[in-house]
Amino acid sequence: MGRWVWTGALAALATLAAAACGEDEEALILATTTSTQDSGLLDVLAPEFEKESGYNVKVIAVGTGQALAMGERGDADVTLVHAPSSERELVDSGAAINRRLVMHNDFVIVGPEDDPAGIEGMTSAADALAAIYDAGATFVSRGDDSGTHKREVSLWEEAALDPEGQSWYEQSGQGMGATLQIANQKDAYTLSDRGTYLAQSKNLDLVVVVEGDPLLLNVYSVMQVNPERFELVNGLGGEAFAEFMVSNEAQEIIRDFGVEEFGQPLFIPDADKTYAELGLE
Repeated sequence: MGRWVWTGALAALATLAAAACGEDEEALILATTTSTQDSGLLDVLAPEFEKESGYNVKVIAVGTGQALAMGERGDADVTLVHAPSSERELVDSGAAINRRLVMHNDFVIVGPEDDPAGIEGMTSAADALAAIYDAGATFVSRGDDSGTHKREVSLWEEAALDPEGQSWYEQSGQGMGATLQIANQKDAYTLSDRGTYLAQSKNLDLVVVVEGDPLLLNVYSVMQVNPERFELVNGLGGEAFAEFMVSNEAQEIIRDFGVEEFGQPLFIPDADKTYAELGLE
């Protein structure tokens, strides 16, 4: 879709919303994971959407579990999250609609350069966690039901181990950026999405020690909160944001984001792919 066509479509949606529900409909609540904020991506995408659509985006950056719960309660208009199985459950429940692929990056295990658990270069994330467990090396978990935390839990399950209650296993209860800083201070390992790690790396001594396992794929989707279920949801606004995220313009921004500063993109655009192509459904 060309830029002028896309801008016109957004303007039309904004006009319809304002006519139907008054000026308050210019506000749009986006519930999203902290990684989209901590990486800096939303600092680029949100203003561009606002400029073209006339909506004012209120970003609520929390763990994906909390973002999905907001959608389930009708406390947001649209979500941008990364927990595929939980997303499907929300769609199946009828609380969310129009789930679409936006982008992916990957998770990485980062840790201190001296690598006390000896996991650098391992190709299995589960084996790496098992080595951390055996070494009793400090690991900082987000512990916040975020998409990253959900993936970490699934990796421990893959390793057939439960770190809960171990003295070396700590939970930050915070977002990705804060968790990376805590792990850095403690010379600890943690699981991070690559985008947030790269965005924060200039302030970290942590290095990537494990990457490339297919289980570390990190996929982001946009979903509208169902306005037919929740009367206060800004349905047209949610639709406009979802359409923007899969538009050529937004996908180009995603493709280029981080390349100049880090020599690689922080996210890979996926709107032209299917979940099956990424091995998810």
